[in-house]
This record gives sequence, C-alpha cells and structure tokens, in this order.
Amino acid sequence: PDRADGTGKAGDQASEFGQQLPGPRLGIGMDSAVIPLRHGGLSLVQTTDFFYPLVEDPYMMGRIACANVLSDLYAMGITECDNMLMLLSVSQKMNEKDRERVMPLMIRGFRDAAEEGGTSVTGGQTVINPWIIVGGVASVVCQPNEFIMPDGAVPGDVLVLTKPLGTRVAVNAYLWIDQPEKWNKIKLVVTKEEVIEAYQEAMFSMATLNRTAAGLMHKYQAHAATDVTGFGLLGHANNLARQQQNEVAFVIHNLPIIAKMAAISKACGNLFNLLQGTSAETSGGLLVCLPREQAAKFCSEMKNLSSGAGGQGAVGGAWIIGIVEKGDRHARIIDKPRIIEVPPRGSQAANQENSSTSPDPSPNVS
Repeated sequence: PDRADGTGKAGDQASEFGQQLPGPRLGIGMDSAVIPLRHGGLSLVQTTDFFYPLVEDPYMMGRIACANVLSDLYAMGITECDNMLMLLSVSQKMNEKDRERVMPLMIRGFRDAAEEGGTSVTGGQTVINPWIIVGGVASVVCQPNEFIMPDGAVPGDVLVLTKPLGTRVAVNAYLWIDQPEKWNKIKLVVTKEEVIEAYQEAMFSMATLNRTAAGLMHKYQAHAATDVTGFGLLGHANNLARQQQNEVAFVIHNLPIIAKMAAISKACGNLFNLLQGTSAETSGGLLVCLPREQAAKFCSEMKNLSSGAGGQGAVGGAWIIGIVEKGDRHARIIDKPRIIEVPPRGSQAANQENSSTSPDPSPNVS
C-alpha cells in the first residue's frame, strides 16, 4: 500500500512478531508491503488499491484498475503475481439493466488484465454503495532475488520514467468537450480532435501493465523504483527519495507529457499543476533509478518491446528525466524543465516518429 491512510498504528502493533523474522522488510509508505515469512527464507509481497471510474468504457476501466494494482508489485521489480482479489462497489443509483450491462464488463476487463499479467482473480468482495468503486489486492510469495528494495539509489544514477504524464488532464479535457464554460478555457490551445486522441492515449496507457519495465529493472541493475500515481511525479519522487539509504536527491530536468496536455494545464492556471509535478496520475509509469551506463539501453529496449507489442506508447516506452545527486533525500523539478511532447499512438505525429530511422529513445538530461 502506498497511501498514508491512517492504518499505521494497526500495522505497527501487528509487526511486533514479524520483526523477529530475518529478511528484507517494507511497511507502510511505499508501494507494496514486504513481509518475511516463517518458512524457507521467503517473503510475502502484497498491495491493495482502489478508486472511482475515470473513463467511460467499463471494460477498459476494469483493465486500468487491475493494471494499477499490479503496478505496485512491478515497482518492486516483481514480474509474477500468485493471486489477485477484486474489490467492486456497485452504485445504488444504477438501475438493474445498467448494472447487468456495466459490471460484467468491468469484471471481465479486470480478469483479462490479470491473465495478461500471468495471474488470476480467485475472489474478492462486492458491495452496494452510492458510488462505483473498483480495485483489488495482489499477492506474491518471493525469494529475495525476485524483488528490488526501493532504497539503493546512489549519486550518479539516472532517473527514467516509463509512461508519459498527463492522464488526469486528458481525462478532464475530454469531459469538458460537452461543457462549454470549461471548454472555452482551453479551446484556444487545443482542438477537440487532439483532446479525443489524448484521451484515447491516456486510456490505453493507464491500461498497459508495467510488467515489461519490471523485468528490465533486473536486467539493467535498477537501484530503486516506484510507480507514479495519485501524488503525481514529484510526490512519488519525494517519497522514493526519503526511502533511500544513501544521502541523495533527485533532480528532474525533463517531463514527457501526452501531447497538448502541457498547454491545457498552463491555460487552466493552478488547476492541474502538471508542470509542477503534482498533477495526479492513474496507473502511471515506473520511476526507476538506474546506473548511468544502463539507462539508455533500458530506454531503447523499452521502446523496442513496447512498439513491438503495440503497447506502452506508440512513440517512446521510456524517457530519461533526471539525475540522482548527493543531497538530503528530497526531489525537485528544475525551474524550466524540458517538455517532451509525446504524440498519441495512431496520430500523424506518432506515425512520423515511428517511421524515423534513428529515433532517440532517451533524451539527454540538460
């Protein structure tokens, strides 16, 4: 669990016995709980998350919810999940016909994403509530070499992000198309067609599993990682920086953002704060600390694998966004970061970039 949600006291009381067991341990504050088990030097790694719907397609919403839960395991470099549970709240405001149409699609999307991740949904809980809520629990039993503790960053490391930012902006802008008073704020900087493309890109990006990146974390000797979700890029970067054993700071120079979302954020004043790094993301990418000599190779392989799968962004896969330097365990974005406009898959700009003979998978830190 990566939210400070008031469960700390109960967790502290319950951990008294667990503290006697040897092995790596991670509690409240980061993406997943790592709990040493009584037998065989194994650890239980577990996470839970849930939220409200944010796209209009119930099947895709189910996939996004599942990807968001699994992402907490992937942030630990874990590529396998032993079991998932689904948490579902059905709105009491929905009539029976709508429930019978919408909820099975949401469940199917969640299950399909779980199967894509090599796991299955074996149970869960469904309740009636004023709001639709969807989420779940992911659990895996690991040997120590199967996960990467998020505390090993060293000065000289490079920060890499594996999905573009701007999902919240894209989802809101899409809703504003039919709300003239809000659309008028942004119509001078973006067209309706561009907003629809950005919304589609955000939806597919959120539904993409971070499993490929988790596997490459081992191949390229990642030192630490987290996933970028509700606290935004800067919030999660700060959280990760505080977790480090060494006295380091994260400095972010580049912001890969779904095309036109930076312009919308600027036009809306302080509503999103996308360029300040505090705009919420849902099922965002992994923020990974990599050795400098490995970062470009990580980005290149991410691009090749994601393009081949038609998945994680038609143009990109991963971007170098900053550096790790000696410091006081905090993160910051420089005053004028470089904005990397990431064109939505299927757009003319994306097709042009994909056809380039020598794409640059890893923009230089400037």
